[in-house]
Amino acid sequence: MERLEPRIRWVWIVAAVVRTVILGTVLGGLLVALQAREVLAIGTDRILLGTVVLVILVSLVRTAVAWRRYAVFGFTLRDQSLYIERGVFTRIKTVVPYVRVQHVDSRRSPLERALGLGTLVVYTAGSRNADVAIPGLTPDRAEALQERLRELTIETNGEDAV
Repeated sequence: MERLEPRIRWVWIVAAVVRTVILGTVLGGLLVALQAREVLAIGTDRILLGTVVLVILVSLVRTAVAWRRYAVFGFTLRDQSLYIERGVFTRIKTVVPYVRVQHVDSRRSPLERALGLGTLVVYTAGSRNADVAIPGLTPDRAEALQERLRELTIETNGEDAV
């Protein structure tokens, strides 16, 4: 089972903290607005303190989840399919038969580019969950994996594939 680059943890942690801070800001702003309209009988200082404490606690939990997510994420190329295992709370095992592969893309967010990482996206035939992503790959590994998947899909489907 192939593992992801360890730097992907930092992508997930930064994304989790940024989302949590945004959520905390919106929540704090909403509570302050309710307090200003005298719907809440809580002081602004208590609202801000509670919001900061909540953001810190949620950020710590989400950081732990991101760290664990790295430990359980793995993939392998089998003879007839791509196999992916992931999930912290709910374990997900995905098997993508090469015969179902429509096309394969790679993408790199600004944070992934800064850390020298990328994500490989495999699009499959079907409508529900018709794509699977493998994050945390170096650009060279993503390109090599993309090419290997293309070759395996052509071997399975014939020359009209991918």
